[in-house]
Amino acid sequence: MSGHDESQDMVARIVAAYASRPDVTPDEIVNLYRRLTGEVQDAPTPAGVAVPVSGSGQRAAGALQPALPVAQAVTEEKVYCLCCGRGFKMLKRHLGAEHGMTEAQYRAAFNLAEDFPLVAPSYSRKKAAHAKEAGLGRYDRTVMAGQE
Repeated sequence: MSGHDESQDMVARIVAAYASRPDVTPDEIVNLYRRLTGEVQDAPTPAGVAVPVSGSGQRAAGALQPALPVAQAVTEEKVYCLCCGRGFKMLKRHLGAEHGMTEAQYRAAFNLAEDFPLVAPSYSRKKAAHAKEAGLGRYDRTVMAGQE
């Protein structure tokens, strides 16, 4: 058995044993797997998970290889996750639940601008229109001025 196979087998045994405990959540299992594969250099990552890479193809700290080109990540109806390539109307919940990232961490990991959309443009416009219809965002400036 090669070193690669041995480390992969070792990680699989550890994660399987941990997963068999009744008090463990799925998120804890995923976090353990990520920790172990990060510490075992030649252990593979699961399919569909973005991994940090440098220009030489080696793992690097801070930069992730996107699952699809950044230019194709936002369409009118969907915004695609650069970690796994799945499309959503909004990424915030997906990033936290599936990848354990905040929006800021996601933007930093892929070198995205602060104003890079994480919500599909059509969905954003639809929600803004509903908010305006409900009267949100309106206030009487004269009342506000009188309180000073």
